[in-house]
Amino acid sequence: MDLGINNRVALVAAASQGLGYACALELAREGARIFLCSRDEARATDAARKIHEETGATVAGIAADITNERDVQRFVSLAQDQAGAVDILVTNCGGPTSGTFSQLDLAEYQKAFELIGMSAIRLAKLTLPSMRERKWGRIINITSISAKQPIDGGLLSNTMRAGLSAWAKTVSNEVAADNVTVNTVAPGYTLTEKQHEHAVARGRALGKSEDEMIKGWAVQAPINRLAAPGEIGSAVAFLASERASYITGITLQVDGGWTKGLL
Repeated sequence: MDLGINNRVALVAAASQGLGYACALELAREGARIFLCSRDEARATDAARKIHEETGATVAGIAADITNERDVQRFVSLAQDQAGAVDILVTNCGGPTSGTFSQLDLAEYQKAFELIGMSAIRLAKLTLPSMRERKWGRIINITSISAKQPIDGGLLSNTMRAGLSAWAKTVSNEVAADNVTVNTVAPGYTLTEKQHEHAVARGRALGKSEDEMIKGWAVQAPINRLAAPGEIGSAVAFLASERASYITGITLQVDGGWTKGLL
């Protein structure tokens, strides 16, 4: 299937590895021109180089902390200066601090909102107006299954990611008539570099091996395995495409059936 996004300009946040990298790679395979960011300039540059070598697409890696307003403005401005208006925005970030209500102070809530909520909102504020003017645009937020089904011990993630889904749904209604779609992808457990690190750390605390931890997560989903990052990237690329022009305002779980609810 031709997704119809050849030569479209895509911004992908926090994309030097993991889910962000997988999304940038899939969009590049479809011929999009990619601007990705990471807090570490060397890692951003290296990720861009690898994607270019694999796909032949034009890819730029830019140092930017998505919780820093000036960095975000510079990231978007560089893309606009080099390629014109942005067509596709993929928002993404790492996870906030884990903990329960009694363990977390108010400062942690503010940090989590800046990381998950404001990072996406700032990027949208800078890119959405031109999408509406040109009558074409795609915004896809990467969140987590915790936006659909809260995870024990993940109070901040559960709260902020569900809030971002509500923001996306609301904004999608405001911009739909301008041929701009706003959607959210909620991945389940995915075998990224960070997930491997988490498996080692949690396994050490619980007296289990990395393999035991990964198998324990896998059996929670009916499909009986963790997702590969590219499977999340493929879902994002489809929602960014011309073929998905009538899909907006959804939170799509890509979780192998992990989420138990109907909606």
